[in-house]
Amino acid sequence: MRKTEVLLPLSTFADLDRTGPVPLYYQVSQRIQQAILGGQLPPGSRLENEIALGDRLGLSRPTIRKAIQELVDKGLLVRRRGVGTQVVHGQVTRGVELTSLHDDLIRSGKKPSTKLLSLEVLKADSQVAEELAVAPGTEIIRIERLRYADSIPVSVMVNYLPGQFRGISVSDLEELGLYQWLRLQGITIRVAKQKISARKASNKETDLLELENGAALLTMDRTAYDDEGRAIEYGHHCYSPELYSFQATLVQK
Repeated sequence: MRKTEVLLPLSTFADLDRTGPVPLYYQVSQRIQQAILGGQLPPGSRLENEIALGDRLGLSRPTIRKAIQELVDKGLLVRRRGVGTQVVHGQVTRGVELTSLHDDLIRSGKKPSTKLLSLEVLKADSQVAEELAVAPGTEIIRIERLRYADSIPVSVMVNYLPGQFRGISVSDLEELGLYQWLRLQGITIRVAKQKISARKASNKETDLLELENGAALLTMDRTAYDDEGRAIEYGHHCYSPELYSFQATLVQK
């Protein structure tokens, strides 16, 4: 359900100094930030659109847009295509460790849900075959899902499994996390190799994650192995960076 816009009262901006040295965009940004932190703009609420806010304050659209971008850069607001500008529910921070997104969301106090985009049996191409340590052309399972946190899309996940797991069902993938399902099959994932990167979203990813055109994404490629060293899963995931981050602790040696 689309939330209605929250109009901040003009009194929020009553003390704007229009002749002083502090840029107006910064003053507007600070007052919106105070409204977010003070609860006037609760998590998930939609901010008044830029044109309307600019008209009410007698300021140009570029000034308002720059003010909002300041808060997007700080992770307090997120622009969602077809939705507008929303207050962030709280970013999910993921340690660089062997966990699943489903488990991370639960630990962050968020409600995970999943939309299954595709579930199919394919023949492995050279890249997937190498990651899963099977011969090219071997039957594998390809799964594509859209993962939500508190009804907001945060990740598009593509995973490949060896053919032995072809019994996985649509209901399994919509009700459980993939690693959770694997554990129920008696699989213990012991180690993984992982690469974290960034790139621009494709048109499909832009639509699924409700992002603006040209938005950046965080990406993670991971191959997971069981306690006997067998490749169990290879995945490529992409995340909305306003809502998701990776965190690592570094120790000097």
